[in-house]
Amino acid sequence: MAAPLDATPPARPRRADAQRSITAIVEAARVVLGERPDASMEDLAGAAGVTRQTVYAHFPSRDALIAAVFDAAVAEGLAAIEAANLDAAPPLVAIACFLDISWQLLRRYPLLLDPTFARIRGSDGHDPHRAVTGFLERLVRRGQRSGDFDRGLPATWLVAATLTLGHAAADEIATGRLTTARAGRVLEDSVVRLYGIDRTRFRSATVNACPAVRLLG
Repeated sequence: MAAPLDATPPARPRRADAQRSITAIVEAARVVLGERPDASMEDLAGAAGVTRQTVYAHFPSRDALIAAVFDAAVAEGLAAIEAANLDAAPPLVAIACFLDISWQLLRRYPLLLDPTFARIRGSDGHDPHRAVTGFLERLVRRGQRSGDFDRGLPATWLVAATLTLGHAAADEIATGRLTTARAGRVLEDSVVRLYGIDRTRFRSATVNACPAVRLLG
């Protein structure tokens, strides 16, 4: 028998509703934890506009939610790197754009630099920085082969030192010793020195090289 004409229409797919909740929760965690690292799950639920029970339905623990925020940060960074086609860009241009993207990422996700969350891993259990550092190591080796970067230091050392410099720049902002704009310039100048890059060539090669590079999140 045919269904009556006034039958209740089917509900919206639960999967779509769940994904919207997850997106809202992760975004709320990005903002709130960046400002208040000790914010509770209830605080995060309120900021996301959902109940505490909804948060726990998707993220069984606070660490699981933070891991999801880390995953989102890495995904945004890698998407921006891919959109800018940095694997194919000349090494000097690629490192300038990489620093630009990385700096945007740290400003958008300040919790990445909070020591409180240093022990947290991505949802797959691995270091959330791994994919980004993999790209940077490929770039450093490519720049060393082309002669744009100093070949006297191991690529892995240059990568580690670059990440450490990024953390130091963020710390200087947090303590008020440097403005955000100044810290970004100091970071770039420090990497240029670290990599043994000729400054004149760097400025010439990178002027207006990546004005459109922006995070996609």
